[in-house]
Amino acid sequence: MRFLCLIYTSVDVDGRLTQSEMNHLIAEHFVYDESLRQDGRLIVSDALELRDKSIVIRPQGDTFSVTDGPFVETKEHLAGFYLIDAPDLDSATDIAKHIPSARYGAIEIRPVRILTLRGDLAEKR
Repeated sequence: MRFLCLIYTSVDVDGRLTQSEMNHLIAEHFVYDESLRQDGRLIVSDALELRDKSIVIRPQGDTFSVTDGPFVETKEHLAGFYLIDAPDLDSATDIAKHIPSARYGAIEIRPVRILTLRGDLAEKR
């Protein structure tokens, strides 16, 4: 079963860690990634750019509005993710607890839904 582990960190973490501390954290992620990869539990992981580099699109009639974003009132932001393979939520939770950035924020664990077409739509594919 696939689980998405969303890494949320405090907005001030990015400015609070020294370059040396940040390098150490990144190195820890590389080591952890490799251990999960060797066990066959890691599908993909990556860090995200800071939120000031993102945009948000929203439907606006027949078009879309595009704004700098996100403009959500929060002190945390989505910093990265792990897409993992685990037999159940308990196993996914154990994996997520060891993600190095978990020490600096929160990890949201969300089961991935595998969407399939059923009935007439599936036959047309």
